[in-house]
Amino acid sequence: MLQSSEMMAYNELQPVGGNTAVASKASAPQNIIANAGLSYEDVLNDDFQFDMDGHDVMVFLHIQKTGGTSFGRHLVRDLDLKRPCECQRQRKRCYCFRPHRNENWLFSRYSTGWKCGLHADWTELTSCVDVELDKNEGETAKRRYFYISLLREPISRYMSEYRHVRRGATWKGSRHWCLGRQATASELPPCYKGKDWLNVDLDQFAGCESNLAANRQTRMLADLALVGCYNKSSMPAHERDRVMLASAKRNLAAMAYFGLTEYQKMSQYIFEETFNLRFAIPFEQHNATISAAAVTNLRSDQRRRIERLNGLDIELYAFAKNLLFQRFEHLKAKDANFAQRFANLGNIFYKQGVTEFNWDSNIEDALSTDH
Repeated sequence: MLQSSEMMAYNELQPVGGNTAVASKASAPQNIIANAGLSYEDVLNDDFQFDMDGHDVMVFLHIQKTGGTSFGRHLVRDLDLKRPCECQRQRKRCYCFRPHRNENWLFSRYSTGWKCGLHADWTELTSCVDVELDKNEGETAKRRYFYISLLREPISRYMSEYRHVRRGATWKGSRHWCLGRQATASELPPCYKGKDWLNVDLDQFAGCESNLAANRQTRMLADLALVGCYNKSSMPAHERDRVMLASAKRNLAAMAYFGLTEYQKMSQYIFEETFNLRFAIPFEQHNATISAAAVTNLRSDQRRRIERLNGLDIELYAFAKNLLFQRFEHLKAKDANFAQRFANLGNIFYKQGVTEFNWDSNIEDALSTDH
């Protein structure tokens, strides 16, 4: 049975007002969703086990400025595994192999690299991961995929991206691939001339209509094929927004796991209980980030503009928060040792070289175009 928030997400993709065009688009995920791996519903079974020795693969959909860089590092460094990932000094790559053979169980920036493109979104990953792993491993396999992601409060995330771009980040390597092609320059016109947008002011940043920072989380979690990819002339703007938001909610609800930056301890518990894996460090909550301070210093008109630009993300985040709390309460009710478990998250054993994981302090990453 779907929980209430998940059912709502599925229902919102159904056509309204007898619009058969939307009906045909809304029915598409029934076929496409099969590529998105096992859902949270599938892993709720008491006998579920993430099978490292089989063909299970965790796929990390990394949305910019949500804390994903740090979370990705700790996926490869700090999980308590039979065969820990082997990380090489001076390289942003780790070998995360199965206990008894050299095949990847994790598809992420630090384990496989950006095989499906820089910060590949749901649309790109679901059409790419299987092909890339077949190429990488030299054989075709019937794998079970488990998609995971992180979300962040939208205004703080937007401000963090603004600060990152202002320092020179571009993410020019992103492909924006959909239905077999990249977005064209006319579909995604550049917001600036030259190599970067260094020292852009906030009003200029918010004023570019093709700036993908706005509603980034919704776009990256939605099936963009439903809205004509990046061709905004394919349907009215209000209908495009409705379908894209409903698709993002649906895909998020179907994911095996997602966490929220603002609820790190809860997110850690849900991850560990979902996959029956344990981190050797606790996730600590420190909300006083630089971007949070920047939000409080916004002029009232700037705040209103940014909220309007990120209206879909604000609604998606409210949906995600409600769903996260539902999942937490469900897992808590099943856990006879909850109080002890929750109080001792990350306290497995002393692990050489491990430091306390402060997710928030690492959100403001040093400048890099691939963060």
